Amino acid sequence: MRGDVIVVAVGLITALAFSTLIKAFTDNVINPIITVAQGGNAPALGWQLGKSGNPATFLNIGAFISAMIYFVLFMAVVYFLIVIPYKRVQARRGVTVFGDPKPAKTCPACLSDDLPVAASKCRYCATDQPPYPR
Repeated sequence: MRGDVIVVAVGLITALAFSTLIKAFTDNVINPIITVAQGGNAPALGWQLGKSGNPATFLNIGAFISAMIYFVLFMAVVYFLIVIPYKRVQARRGVTVFGDPKPAKTCPACLSDDLPVAASKCRYCATDQPPYPR
């Protein structure tokens, strides 16, 4: 389980869910406003902007609310089934994900840059480490 892969996967899933929300907004709110000059009709939760009975000019708020609910539920599932378990697994391994990384210092001998601030010896080359400047 690589951190970068999970972050990219969560990003793609978020983009997919957000694209559905945007599509619903454009199909059911923006498009009827644009087609008001042409006419249309459809019964649903919303307002008729043009002639009665013209679905092309119906401002369908119900479909948009449905897409928002879908987005929230979808992201909750992603968060509780992917993000939280991944954070727990990585915390057991001592890796911080989805947050600020712990401060680290660089070994002057081997140039490894992931040493804990309190380390007195390098874990890779075993050289003594100078104290971390505060």
